[in-house]
Amino acid sequence: MEMNRLHEAKWLDQAVPLSTQEAQSTRQVKPFHLNLAGIPWLRPLLQSRWPQLLLRSFTLAGFVFIIVAGLFGSRVGSHNIAIIFVWIAWWTALKLVFIPFGGRSWCSLCPIPLPGEWLQQGGILEKSPRPHGWNLRWPRRLRGSWLQWGAFLLVGLFSAVTLTDARVTAWVLLALFGLAIALSLVFERRAFCSYICPIGGFTSIYAQAAPVELRVLDSRLCAAHSEKTCYQSCPWGLYPLALKNSSQCGLCMECLRVCPQDNIAVNLRPFGSDLGQSRSSSRLDEAFLALMMLGSVLAFSAVFTGPWGNLKLAAFEIGSPAWLGYAFGFLALNILVLPGLFALSVWAGTKISRAKVPLRKTMANQSQILLPLGLCAWIAFTISFAFPKISYVLSVLSDPLGWGWNLLRISSTSWSPDVSWFSPVLQAAILLLGLFWSASVARRLEQANTMASRWQTIPALAFCLAFSLIMLWLLVG
Repeated sequence: MEMNRLHEAKWLDQAVPLSTQEAQSTRQVKPFHLNLAGIPWLRPLLQSRWPQLLLRSFTLAGFVFIIVAGLFGSRVGSHNIAIIFVWIAWWTALKLVFIPFGGRSWCSLCPIPLPGEWLQQGGILEKSPRPHGWNLRWPRRLRGSWLQWGAFLLVGLFSAVTLTDARVTAWVLLALFGLAIALSLVFERRAFCSYICPIGGFTSIYAQAAPVELRVLDSRLCAAHSEKTCYQSCPWGLYPLALKNSSQCGLCMECLRVCPQDNIAVNLRPFGSDLGQSRSSSRLDEAFLALMMLGSVLAFSAVFTGPWGNLKLAAFEIGSPAWLGYAFGFLALNILVLPGLFALSVWAGTKISRAKVPLRKTMANQSQILLPLGLCAWIAFTISFAFPKISYVLSVLSDPLGWGWNLLRISSTSWSPDVSWFSPVLQAAILLLGLFWSASVARRLEQANTMASRWQTIPALAFCLAFSLIMLWLLVG
């Protein structure tokens, strides 16, 4: 591979070659980190492609069945497996399990890119010597999170119908599969996952708070290895040595499987280890993505759990004057209001602290404060939205198409969990946890940036406090 593709590590040409024995002696174990790949019984499972292939095949078959059920099953959302499993079971598991504890672990199992990836590489487990398709590089101007931001915004705009109409859900999934296949045949690697997928944007930004990371054990050993088999084999086109945080890595483990020096670690680490570090980048795509996640969970909480019937009807009546008003409000909230208020708070912080850092760079840096808050807000919303509907999972397993089947002989079950006794307290506690976690990240940013005073992040924390109070009001009352 051309060295210009390793733009994240331009210093590699100046690296001093080391023998394996010398490099092994320079490895350092990070405190409070546990390398899962170093556990003897677990390492073979991580290195083998078969367990992952079986799980991926299972999820692929499940999503295909969900599409069929959505297209031909009952139009009543609570009686169709497409709605219950995608927006209740899977979406809940993503926000409560996969992301908080596994980062981008769902990306290692996601079936959407699989057909295109198999076509692209000309095989399932092994790649063909000559890849199929045009294998073009993704345009530089389209890199970053902007397209994922737009895709999630688009899905959120029609979320009231998507989350309740099985056929709309099926068509959305078909569109994602078709787009992933098309992009795999035109561009190299997983262009769809890296730059387009709205779920990829959602998982990537919050993966920085998760207790899982993939890193190299010894940077000098990695730099001295001239073949770069890890980069050549990575379906994401990532170079492990250049990883600064966990937002891009999809945890596919290909680099672990092909590294000849046994130099890849899969670490369990403290929560939020990527956050609170001063960053040199002035890119605002991640800041806008983080703000849009806050705006979306605010809007969803108001529509799906709020007491305003007219607002809920407006979100459902697509194309009506009421929906146009809702759409304008949703877009204004995510594109203008929240970014404007956050920019104003960051600007106020720079004025108070008399910092000499450009506003754009400060805003990009302080957007890290928003991530714990956003993740906890989504978890709190999920408790109020999805938990009361968990009982539907059993009924759709017995009758997945809503055709009156009773495969598991449980159709007469009327059990429904009562979450009212613990939901408000748990939601308030989670929102409070997110606020304190964000304050902790702000404190770490102050310590990392010696040029700024402790007052610089105070206005941004006031922004977080106001958001938390509004969420508390929407969810608990």
